[in-house]
Formats: sequence, structure tokens, C-alpha cells
Amino acid sequence: MKNSKVVGAAEWLRARQVLLAKEKEFTRARDALSEARRDLPWERVEKSYVFEGPAGKETLADLFGGRSQLIVYHFMFGPDSTAGCTGCSFWADNFNGITVHLEQRDVTLLAISRASREKLVAFQKRLGWSFKWVSSSDSDFNFDYQVSFDPNRAEGASYNYAPKPGPATEMPGISVFYRDEAGAIFHTYSTFGRGLDLLNTAYNYLDLVPKGRDEADLPHRMAWVRHHDNYRTAV
Repeated sequence: MKNSKVVGAAEWLRARQVLLAKEKEFTRARDALSEARRDLPWERVEKSYVFEGPAGKETLADLFGGRSQLIVYHFMFGPDSTAGCTGCSFWADNFNGITVHLEQRDVTLLAISRASREKLVAFQKRLGWSFKWVSSSDSDFNFDYQVSFDPNRAEGASYNYAPKPGPATEMPGISVFYRDEAGAIFHTYSTFGRGLDLLNTAYNYLDLVPKGRDEADLPHRMAWVRHHDNYRTAV
């Protein structure tokens, strides 16, 4: 961490006002970007998908829970894994407290993974989560929305709208869907990679402090992240 210049109150205020102007410019740009996101064309979902949820078999339409808007967090937890991805768990730690608020705005938020329902329930219990989490183990859903990949068919695979880097068979993402009054379902948006950053409250707080995310000297971004019940034992 570099040493910052130390100044008096008047000079600090002037510097803060300069930054405030930049922050307001960013806020306006973000509002415009959000509007452009909402103006994207929609893609009708023609394929049928069935998931394993708390009440048994559920269709994509069932996942809306009677609401018109659905946000899916594509949680990296493959069928052969023994635990969910630490990075996705970092994001999922944000979910419990906000789902009730989203529901007031006609939005359902849940997670989908390819691991079995039994594994999801056990891991959810371990970390104290209550948000809805369903298994797509018998569905092409994760493959169709480009977050799961067949290792035998890696050629031509796409992630984040570009050729997929590396051999990973599971990747994170968020997809958004809309269901109209006639029951038709539309895919309206998906984001991956750094597009998920804004959805992590802890990262947004870290961006406020002098050290920031403090990840520059780590072997890879988020190398410090653990499942939250492991921090007390992590070295």
C-alpha cells in the first residue's frame, strides 16, 4: 500500500469535492448503462427445463414463484464436487437478507447448480443459508446458458461471449428471465466474470477503504477467500 499525502482539512475537502464530481459522473453513467441493459432485446425460452427443488420436480416457470421476474445465480457446484465453490459462496453470503426485499419488487432470486439436491441441502445447512437453491443435474440448463462445459467438447466453447479460457467445467454467472401474463418466458440478460463484481456487497465495501481489495500481490484474484466457516482456521 502506498503512503498517501497527509493534508489539512481545507485541502482534504477540496480533493474530496473533486472526487465527488467524478463519483457523480460515474453514477450518471451507471444509470444510463442500467437503462441500456433494460432496453436489450429479449430471447424467448423455447426449451423445457426441469429442476430438483425443495418440493421435488420444478419447471423453469415454477421457479418464478408467482412473480414475473427471475434472477438465477449460476453457482459453481458440479456433480462430482464435495463442496460449493468458495468464490460463489462469497457471493451467496449476500443472498439471505435481500431475497425478501427483491420479492417486494416482483423479483425472485435463487441459485442453480448441477450438484445433486442432497449435496446442495447439506452445504446450505453447513453455511446457514436459507435462499432457494435447486439442482439442474438432469437438465441442459447450465450448458445452454454457458456456465457448464463438457470436457470432451471443449473446442468452440464460449464463456462471457468470447472463447472460453482454461479447462474449467463449471463457471459462475447470473441470468435474468421474465414471464409474461400468458406464461411465455424470456431470457433478458446474462453476465459473467467481472460483471458479477457489482453484485457482491463485501467487494463494494472493500472498494471504499485505503487498501481496497488488496489482491494485487496474491497468486490470483480472490485467493484469500474461504467458505465463511473456515476463516477461523485458515492460515
